[in-house]
Amino acid sequence: MNESRQKALILLIAVFVGSLAIASVLASKILMIGGLVFPAGVLAYSVTFLITDVISEVWGKEKAKQVVFSGFIVLLFVLLLIKLSMMLPAASFWENDKAYTTLLGSTMRIIIASFIAYLVSQFHDVWAFHFWRRKTKGKHLWLRNNASTLVSQLLDTVIFISIAFYGTMPILGLIKGQYLVKVLIAVLDTPIVYAIVKLIPKSEDDRC
Repeated sequence: MNESRQKALILLIAVFVGSLAIASVLASKILMIGGLVFPAGVLAYSVTFLITDVISEVWGKEKAKQVVFSGFIVLLFVLLLIKLSMMLPAASFWENDKAYTTLLGSTMRIIIASFIAYLVSQFHDVWAFHFWRRKTKGKHLWLRNNASTLVSQLLDTVIFISIAFYGTMPILGLIKGQYLVKVLIAVLDTPIVYAIVKLIPKSEDDRC
């Protein structure tokens, strides 16, 4: 792999990991825009599907699976750090410990939900992307990008919302709102996928 391609891959992985980690924190806030209700982390999390599709297209299935597994390790690390920060004693003059514990306590449940939803949806996305790639004989990137992402995002939304918010919030409204937002993002990000792939020429040597 030449230096420019390696730098591009490192940048994509960095954005993937950063988006994944911050999405779990942002999801603690529930938004309402245009009548749709959804967690604030939806945009950051949707970026991860865009990146796995780009990596799948340019570097192949095995590389994408490696990135997905790396993301799982990141989520586990974030969960452990949050748990540790909650266990350590707060300074006597700091008055926000209760709010901090409440916020990050809900974040821990969200991260656990993310673990399960993430593994199911991301590995499905990689599999589906290459399924459609074989069916289209390498043509119609827009089709495999959207066909894989839309189903994967549905799986992710149902699993994540059900585990993260069951018993505390109206999950059907959240599932509907989050999925519709994800569908919109998936459609709008198609030109971005094309642009990134075009900037990183494919090489058969990098395929797995």
